[in-house]
This record gives sequence, C-alpha cells and structure tokens, in this order.
Amino acid sequence: MDFQLSDDQQALRSGMRDLLGAVFDRDRMRAAVERGGALDRALWRELGAAGFFALRLPEEDGGVGLGLPEAVLLFEEAGRALLPGPLVATHLAAGRVKGAAEGAAVVTAADGDRPVAHLADADAVLAGGGPLDGEALRAFVAAARPVRSMDPLTPLHLPPPEPVAGGPGRVAVASGGVAGRAVSAPGRAPAYAGRLRYEAALLSAAEQLGSAARTTDMAVQHARERQQFGAPIGSFQAVKHLCADMLARTEPARAAVYAAAVTGDPLEIAAAKLLADEAAVRNARDCLQIHGGMGFTWEADVHLHLKRAWLRGATGLTEAEAEEELAAGLGGAPPRSGSSAAYGPGRSQAGGGA
Repeated sequence: MDFQLSDDQQALRSGMRDLLGAVFDRDRMRAAVERGGALDRALWRELGAAGFFALRLPEEDGGVGLGLPEAVLLFEEAGRALLPGPLVATHLAAGRVKGAAEGAAVVTAADGDRPVAHLADADAVLAGGGPLDGEALRAFVAAARPVRSMDPLTPLHLPPPEPVAGGPGRVAVASGGVAGRAVSAPGRAPAYAGRLRYEAALLSAAEQLGSAARTTDMAVQHARERQQFGAPIGSFQAVKHLCADMLARTEPARAAVYAAAVTGDPLEIAAAKLLADEAAVRNARDCLQIHGGMGFTWEADVHLHLKRAWLRGATGLTEAEAEEELAAGLGGAPPRSGSSAAYGPGRSQAGGGA
C-alpha cells in the first residue's frame, strides 16, 4: 500500500504554501499582530476563493469535492504560516452557514466554557444549540466578556454565564407577552457533536503539525547561520541533539495526523492530537532555546508559534480529554458520556479518502 502523497495532493499543498506566501507573508503577519489580531476580511475572501473553506463540499454544492486528507494538508500549511482566524469553525460551517464556504462570512465556535476566539469579527457562532447569527449573535457578543489572550493574533472572549435573550435555546417570555427565545449559554454544551468534534480536533492537530515543522526549519536555519567560537552553532553536539529531537517529534506526529485523516477513527484522531500538540509546544520551546537571547524578543517570531501552540492545545480535544479517549479505547472500559465510544469506530465517517 502506498502511503505517499499523490501528485494532486502534493500540488494542492504546494499551491496553498505559495498562496499564503503571497497573501500572508511575514510583513502582513506582523501587521496583524499590531492591530491586535483583528481579521483581514480581504484575506478571508482570498481563502474562500481558493477553496479553503469549501474544500470538502460536493461540487454540485459549489465545493471542491475533496476529503479530509486534503483538508489536513491545507490546515498544515495554515499552521506553518501562523494564519490567524477561526479557520476550523468556518471550514466546518461551510454548507451550514451562509457565506462560510466563500469566505464571505467569518464563523467561530463557542465550545463549552472555553473562551471564544475572534468573537468580535464573527458573522456567526457555532454553539450547542445551533449557529447563532443576527440578533442572537449581537446579544451574545454584548453579554460576552473580553479576556486577555496569550496569543496576540487570537483575541478571546468569555461566553456569557447565563442565557441571553434573542436566539435559539430555551423558550422564554419577552416583554408584552410575546413568546421569545433565549440563547442557552454555549458554555453548557460543546460546539461540535459526533463526527464534527473529531474533525475539528484533527484539523487543529494539522495546524499544530505545520507549526512544529516550521519551528524545526527555523531552528535548523538559525543553527546553520549563527556563529560562535568561529563555527556554526549547529556543529555543537547539544544543538544537534535539540534539532534531531524536534524532527523526531514532528515526523511521528505527521504520520499520525495523515493516518487519522485517512481512517477517520476517533482513537487515531485522539492519538494524533496528542502527538501534534506535544510536537508544536516542545518544538517551539527548543527553537526558542536554539535562538538564545534573541528568541525571547518581541521581534523574533518564535514566541508567536509557542503561544499559538499553547492556545491550540487547549481547544478541541485537550491533552486530558485525548488521554481519556485512548484509555477508554485501549482498556475496553464502558463508554463515558460524550466519549468516542458513542461516536463509534467511524472509519468512513470523518470524510474523505486517500
């Protein structure tokens, strides 16, 4: 069996890397940092025009008609470029929220009690009771509380602790005796259910993989160029070992993410998320160490990868949740409520083929 990428998949990945290099180079990334992570709508529409969000929609619905393995390749490139925005939520909302597939709408997700990313820029929010938009969205945004984010490219809001009048959820009676509806606080329900929960985790893992690969490249390049004691620091054994460890974390994570994209198995997705999270965080730390004192400065990009990796690790399947999924699967334990056992092995359910 051939596990190498096909020529079409390689061309897809190369094309996305070229596109991001043109529309989101380092200067534009730094400009995004300076404006506090506010989304560039023109960039979002560029992604939509390139098929980033509609990649897995059927062609008859205006999509590209590809599968989860191809989506993983695009999200890997997005992670490599530190592309900001609720990419996973908007991708999963294509076909469900008007304008998401074309990049005309920005869709974020309110998942449990976790902070919501890019809420101020969102045209819709995926919540446990269904997408929020219009008046429901405005009420939700007004009741949410901004919090400081560790990632300067990802502004965050805490979801409201109590139901907010105006959208789908529990029935309430509005003033004047008119039947109204209330938005149950999305913190009480996950944004994704069933297969979407695992697809979201896998796409996040693909972003982590791209970041891990990028910090490995950054570390190796710096080790080749930086001179100490008349020699490149890459010739020193301690630095060689750090670079080798980074590669040894990245490639198993890549194999796990690619395999999970093909099988769609929830346990394999949980394992892939664990490996990719570890690779992204530890590689960013090692890259920072190889850069030395300059790696700690605001002008260096290493800290941006580390902060984004920390943030992604707390979304989707967290480390603790992924470990629980794997332990339940390996030990044959009774299924917990909301665990992968309720979803099933699902080889064909996560979408896409090789």
